Amino acid sequence: MSNSSNTPLSYKDAGVDIEAGDALVDRIKPLAKKTMREGVMAGIGGFGALFEVPKRYQEPVLVSGTDGVGTKLRLAFEWNMHDTVGIDLVAMSVNDVLVQGAEPLFFLDYFACGKLDVDTAAAVVGGIAKGCELSGCALIGGETAEMPGMYPDGEYDLAGFCVGAVEKSKILTGLGVKPGDVVLGLASHGVHSNGFSLVRKCIERAEQAGNLPATLDGQPFKEAVMAPTRLYVKSTLAALAKHPIKAMAHITGGGLLENIPRVLPEGTAAHLKKGSWPQSELFGWLQATAGIDDIEMNRTFNNGIGMVVVIDAAEAAATAATLRELGETVYDIGVIADKGDGAAVVVG
Repeated sequence: MSNSSNTPLSYKDAGVDIEAGDALVDRIKPLAKKTMREGVMAGIGGFGALFEVPKRYQEPVLVSGTDGVGTKLRLAFEWNMHDTVGIDLVAMSVNDVLVQGAEPLFFLDYFACGKLDVDTAAAVVGGIAKGCELSGCALIGGETAEMPGMYPDGEYDLAGFCVGAVEKSKILTGLGVKPGDVVLGLASHGVHSNGFSLVRKCIERAEQAGNLPATLDGQPFKEAVMAPTRLYVKSTLAALAKHPIKAMAHITGGGLLENIPRVLPEGTAAHLKKGSWPQSELFGWLQATAGIDDIEMNRTFNNGIGMVVVIDAAEAAATAATLRELGETVYDIGVIADKGDGAAVVVG
């Protein structure tokens, strides 16, 4: 009678499929190759990725950012929509690096799951590669972790980080922002990647009531909800090269009310004019379904503005025109004022 305790066990028996991992790497390599740019010395496959800061920088300062996609992933699992969350992952980091005035240079990702599904993982990494390509950022490494028992079948987690560079003399600090400066708002693509715990509650409430909309903003409902975070890198870097932008804010968790103050000097506030940008059907539906007021709406979501640019009033029209020429939808949404005893951001 054989003793099962003496039966050889492989890594595959333990739930880790090395061949599936190799197959994924083969699928990823051509996607990563499309993102190569100046400075890349060694990409996918090595123990470490090598990158040389481009020689055109005189005094380069490195700027880094890291993030995930949050509970938007739960909808990706439920709706089997995996091809755009990788764009979200890249955008959350590169847009953050961008607000310092930095050019994103390279990106690395971390994909973790219980059991590796090569097609799903390739769809996710395809989105990551697309996000890097659209940002001029090289995908030069990452990690795929198959961890049996850690994640339910069909689920995964994502994290990533970006490193960028900016000339020391051109770092955007916001210190030059003063009352009278204009606040420009660049339109978002929808919810982006923040506030999805509330989005999911709204969907649940609407499903229970039997009134989930079929479409929003001319798109099927699920596509409108899952629209990836807009990448502002190329347009904004081009505008920075032409105009003396003073500060930028990426509107993520905390919305307009909490992100704009992060780039304002002490004693100043942003007075945003209500109605100066349109509320989409998606955000209107979310506000009505959740039953929240304007303050909570602007603290939870980007509410239609994904990036804010602060510029001297004399430069505002030209800067807005440049950004529009580069594909952005731009609104003049407010001005900088003395803070006094009020809030750092007022929408009224």
